[in-house]
Amino acid sequence: MNTKVFKTLCLALCAAFLFGSCGSMNNTTKGGLIGAGGGALLGAVVGKLAGNTAVGAAVGTAVGTGAGIIIGKRMDNAAEAAAQVKSATVETVTDANNLTAVKVTFDSGVLFATNMYDLNADAKKNLAQFADVLKEYNDADVAIYGHTDSTGSDRVNDPLSVNRANSVASYLKSLGVSPSQIKSIEGFGSKEPVADNTTPEGRAKNRRVEVYMYASEAMIKNANQQSK
Repeated sequence: MNTKVFKTLCLALCAAFLFGSCGSMNNTTKGGLIGAGGGALLGAVVGKLAGNTAVGAAVGTAVGTGAGIIIGKRMDNAAEAAAQVKSATVETVTDANNLTAVKVTFDSGVLFATNMYDLNADAKKNLAQFADVLKEYNDADVAIYGHTDSTGSDRVNDPLSVNRANSVASYLKSLGVSPSQIKSIEGFGSKEPVADNTTPEGRAKNRRVEVYMYASEAMIKNANQQSK
C-alpha cells in the first residue's frame, strides 16, 4: 500500500471515529471540529454521515475553527427556536461547506390532503410560527424540498412534490420571509424515502416537506471576521 492510499484510509477512519460519536456534542463543539477539519476527504465523510451533501452553496473562503464555533452556536440557537414549532421535527446536519445546518421536517399528512398541495389551516398556523424563526435567523439561507410516497407514478409524484414545496415557500414569503433568503425550492417525488413504502406508517413518513437552514455566505464572512 503506497503512502498516499495509507494516509487516505487513516483520515477516513479517523473521521468516521470522530464524527460517529458526535451525537453527544452540541453544534458549537461540532462546528469547531468541522472548522478545523482535514480537507476535502474529511468533508466528504462528514457530509455523508450527516445524510446531506446538497445544501449550501460553495463559498470561496476558508472557514477557520473560531468561525465554525460561532456558526455552530448560531445554528444551535436556530434549532432550539425551530423545535418550538408544532408538528416540526428538527435535526442537525452538515452542509456542503462542512458547517452545521438545521433540517426541519413537516409531515405532508399534516400539511396537505392526499394528492393535494393546498395548505390546511393547521399547517398555516405551524408555518406562521416557523416564519418567525426564519425572520429571526435571516442570515441563514433556506432550501425547501418536497417529497411523496411511492403511491402512483413519477408523472404524478414529481410535480406534486414540487407543488408542495412551492406552497410552503409561497406561504412563508406571504408572512414576511424574504424571497432572497429562500435559495432553492425542489421536489424529489418518491425518490428519497426515509421509511418503508410498503406500510401505511412508512408512506406517511415519506410524504413530507423538508426545510433546511444553513449558513449563508454573509454569515460565514461575519463569523470569520468575529473570530479574528
